[in-house]
Amino acid sequence: MPVDVLAHPTRREEQAAPAAPPSPAPEAPPNPAAFRGLIWLVSAAFFMQALDSTIVNTAVPGIAAALEVTPLSMRTALTSYVLTLAIFIPASPWLCDRFGTRRVFGGAIIVFALGSLLCGLSQTLPQLVAARVIQGLGGAALMPVGRYVLVRTIDRRDFVRAMTTVATFGLMGSVLGPLLGGALVEYTSWRVIFLINVPFSLMGIWLNLREMPDYRLDQAHPFDMSGFLLFAGASALYLIAAERAADGHWHGCIGFVLSATVFALAYVWHSRRTEYPVSDLKLLRVRSVWVSLAGNLFTRLGVSGMFLLLVLFLQIGCGWSPLWAGLTMVPQAVGSICIKPYVHRLLAHFGYRKLLLVNTIAISIVLCCFALLSPTTPGWVIGAFVFVYGAFMSLQYSSMNTLAYVDLDISHASMASSMASTAQYLSMSFGIALASMLMEFFIGDRSPERYVWAFRYSVIILGVVTLCASWVFSRLRDTRAQLATH
Repeated sequence: MPVDVLAHPTRREEQAAPAAPPSPAPEAPPNPAAFRGLIWLVSAAFFMQALDSTIVNTAVPGIAAALEVTPLSMRTALTSYVLTLAIFIPASPWLCDRFGTRRVFGGAIIVFALGSLLCGLSQTLPQLVAARVIQGLGGAALMPVGRYVLVRTIDRRDFVRAMTTVATFGLMGSVLGPLLGGALVEYTSWRVIFLINVPFSLMGIWLNLREMPDYRLDQAHPFDMSGFLLFAGASALYLIAAERAADGHWHGCIGFVLSATVFALAYVWHSRRTEYPVSDLKLLRVRSVWVSLAGNLFTRLGVSGMFLLLVLFLQIGCGWSPLWAGLTMVPQAVGSICIKPYVHRLLAHFGYRKLLLVNTIAISIVLCCFALLSPTTPGWVIGAFVFVYGAFMSLQYSSMNTLAYVDLDISHASMASSMASTAQYLSMSFGIALASMLMEFFIGDRSPERYVWAFRYSVIILGVVTLCASWVFSRLRDTRAQLATH
């Protein structure tokens, strides 16, 4: 049942594009097959975005050698992309209201393709970081707009299945990214890693014109520029503090943490006095929303840097080639795909609370078990670890990605989608920074043996961090009956 305080109609109710007479939201048939083209488009966007979030991981040692920097210093190229996503995602609801979902989604694909081209032409690490920021500007609208359109278009009873399909492609992109990155850097050039996005983007533009509905408002409310700047400032300053800590400048990071906290508190004060804030904190009054966002934060804080650490462990600590290190990630995709058909049934049987609580504990245990690996561990054993990890993470992501919507009225879907995507990528950027900071702390003289040592202690700490999310999910109420009615 929707929460009363959020269920009343608002001025944000969307209408059809001006080119057609205003009409209510289309009623979706029970079967989402009628929107198969739209699901494919959104899935492709999620795949492309997830691919670019991870494809650099396996290529980190090769790119670092080509740009003459240390492998761990490449974390900036990873965090700059996901942080840009987190900062600019909150602007997507207003952009959709003002310009329409079709135009925003198509423009995002074009900017993403431009950023990919510039990444492939970069000659230095600062140039690569700047190009990744441009990529992030385009990618920032892909996930929230795609998710919002699915919420608006597909019946709530079929939404979990549709999002499971989309999430499967996203997971495949995040897993195939390291494999493809390893193969390309070993047999071609690391620049091809980014240039392959261009032809896929052209196909996405064509699909967008055919399949994307155009939801918008005739008169959009003013954009909350002050709130946007406060939120962006807090996010960027927190990440800079994490980067400074990873470099060993602990005293310098304190000032950035304090400044970021001031920005964050100022945004909380500002959002309560603004009619249309860039992120509506009133949604946090709904238990399932704040649990979803907080659980996402702690889960991804622990797991987001895992594959960067595993790639460094395999390539530098164990002496594996980029291709073989990338192949080790394939079992995660197999594990993810194997569990996907059972996600809806598991949620319907156990409910979000029990499923997420137990599954998060299981993920923490698996992360700690990675510390048992060594350079003499057979490849099939490492593959088995990755398979189990992929199955648990697939169940976790699918559950977390739908939890934020189970108690909300449709009029708040756009804002909830924006906030969920922001929390996801903000925690990913901090997770990568945390993993890099732990490796830097334990690594010592950077010999292969020290990489192995640092990897073991880092994954144990990341497992403990992930375990904190289990307490967050324990705050949920039993939602089995509610899920069955949607």
